Amino acid sequence: MTPTSTPTAAALAAALGAALAMAPALAGGRDKEAVKDTEKCYGVAMKGKNDCAAGPGTTCAGTSRKDYQGNAWKLVPKGTCEEMASKTSPTGFGRLESFKEKKA
Repeated sequence: MTPTSTPTAAALAAALGAALAMAPALAGGRDKEAVKDTEKCYGVAMKGKNDCAAGPGTTCAGTSRKDYQGNAWKLVPKGTCEEMASKTSPTGFGRLESFKEKKA
């Protein structure tokens, strides 16, 4: 290695390290501490805004096909789910388990 290429190699290594450190955040990873204070709330996500579990024919996050889908959930602060409005829930509020939707 020539003396002029050492700073370039070091810069590239630093950039690669920074990119790898950011990968979980860019992939939608969540801090485990933050997740433990949340709960899955079904029926409160808007179309394409769910965190996961969006039913047959979908994959995961961002795949709900309609607002207030009963089998799509969003992470919300613990204790708040059943206070959130859901137009399709039998109770009119978010649920801690998936449900069969009523007409909105």
